[in-house]
Amino acid sequence: MAEAATVRRSRITPEREAELYEAVLDLLREVGYDALTMDAVATRTRSSKATLYRQWGGKAELVVKAIRSTKPGQVADVDTGSLRGDLHCLLAREDDCTMERNSALMRGVAMALHKNPDLRQALRDQLIEPEMAEFRRVLQRAVDRGEIRADCPALDFLVHMMVGGFATTVLLDEKPPTRTFLTSYIDAVILPALGVSTS
Repeated sequence: MAEAATVRRSRITPEREAELYEAVLDLLREVGYDALTMDAVATRTRSSKATLYRQWGGKAELVVKAIRSTKPGQVADVDTGSLRGDLHCLLAREDDCTMERNSALMRGVAMALHKNPDLRQALRDQLIEPEMAEFRRVLQRAVDRGEIRADCPALDFLVHMMVGGFATTVLLDEKPPTRTFLTSYIDAVILPALGVSTS
């Protein structure tokens, strides 16, 4: 059965998959999660609904896979030799235009998370937990280098702090954050909370 599923999934080329994901993300920005339908995705991408369901199982899975496709590589692959360098390097992967597009995606899913447990679970399983595991590896390297105390209470809140800086700007300032803002936020808030010098 698993082998048959693998054969079915292999029919979509990486290029076609990227095209489908981009269409899903465009729809998400335009109408939000609740109004996004598999019919709309099928129409936009000239696909059959049966193909979409066979490949992704449902809307939540498809949306989360599409969001995940925008991530520029693995977090733990970045190793500059310092936590500050790592965080700045991760931030440099995205320019202000990309952050603006990501802000629109965040608005598209934020409210829907409260009403759609399948979306919340897919997001947690495929995006949040893997990214938190990656960040924990980055932090462990900093602990091993002696930059952060192993018992630092802020260690468990790095992801919350990172997301908070992004989300607060989107929700309160009603504009996407810039790389300049987030770089300053890392130096002024996150690193001091972890006991890391920024000088």
